[in-house]
Amino acid sequence: MNIIKRLVAGIAFGAVAATGAAAQDPIKIALIHGLSGSAFEAFSKQAQTGFEMGIEYGTDGTGEINGRPIEIITKDTQFKPDVARAVLAEAYGDDEVLLAVGATSSGVTVGMLPIAEEYEKILIVEPAVADSLTGPDSNRYVFKTSRNSSMDMQAQALALQPDENLVVATLAEDYAFGRDGIEAFKSALEGTGAEVVTEEYVPQGTTDFTAYAERMFNALKDREGRKVILIYIAGGGDAPGKIQAMDPSRYDIEISMGGHILPVLPTYKRFPGMEGAVYYYHEAFDNPVNEWLVKEHKARFDSPPDFFTAGGMSAALAVVKALKEAPDYETETLIETMEGMSWDTPKGQMTFRPEDHQALQDMLHFKIRVDDAVDWAIPEKVRIIPADEMDIPVGRNNQD
Repeated sequence: MNIIKRLVAGIAFGAVAATGAAAQDPIKIALIHGLSGSAFEAFSKQAQTGFEMGIEYGTDGTGEINGRPIEIITKDTQFKPDVARAVLAEAYGDDEVLLAVGATSSGVTVGMLPIAEEYEKILIVEPAVADSLTGPDSNRYVFKTSRNSSMDMQAQALALQPDENLVVATLAEDYAFGRDGIEAFKSALEGTGAEVVTEEYVPQGTTDFTAYAERMFNALKDREGRKVILIYIAGGGDAPGKIQAMDPSRYDIEISMGGHILPVLPTYKRFPGMEGAVYYYHEAFDNPVNEWLVKEHKARFDSPPDFFTAGGMSAALAVVKALKEAPDYETETLIETMEGMSWDTPKGQMTFRPEDHQALQDMLHFKIRVDDAVDWAIPEKVRIIPADEMDIPVGRNNQD
């Protein structure tokens, strides 16, 4: 029986149970993700699969917490901020969900934050990344299980082993994800002696990177030291491949970037030996939660879990932990329970920082290995970068 059928069965049982009818009412949770209208749809589907598997794992297969079945209500943002706000309001209001989880795009999710505050209900951000989602414009009802741009880029900076010999040009998309990421990267380099010599920002959906690459080449080519183009682009367009095709090596310039989802990793075979940082790779984390996820995902889908799958599971396990520990399900009680809460995930323990509700977590420093027997490039573990090695800025202070 798959998890959806198990959850439906649990709901049906709760409806007909003769004892404790009120206690059997389902706990409604909304998944607010973009399911149509963007290439990022794959991220949403992974997150949903991971969330469902996380509920299964966290409830020992029952789909119930404290005798109450979990009911998952899925909403499609269509990757449009106005639609996202509307469906989140619908979930909180008409559907009367206890809490919501989402969304996929940082730019879309920003618009959802005030809706959580308006309805005074919890929004768990997963898998959107931007630091601003727990920043000054966020609010106390928002918790974030996904990593943020500062984690991405501090880990990326550590993987580059920065010193006064390192000069970098950056390329990112021109929206919250990209700009927050580059700001975080520059912050991580402070005090190391490394220098960012130019920053290029491209519109989402860009496919021609020629002019941007030429400007970066010109900024780097006459510099002494190790010269790196850092690419921080979540969408398509194949910026790394197109820039590499322009032969940056003629200027002794190398390309660096973070890891990616499995469907994109075959393109990384063009970069053997490249080092970077990533949120998750299924072979890199050794713990019981990840062992279960990898085994079950391979058995059910004939493939290993991807990193948004791990993210979705992490969000679900945070929900399960909070609902098991909270003495009641009033919003204020849940906030008090979740602030400072630690829980186990496929990538180890995470902790919600009380000040801004960002989940602090480890990251993976990898080196690309190419194996002809594997369809994708393998981001082989160099080491796990522990959460306490990264100085992640506090986005907002919930005590203010």
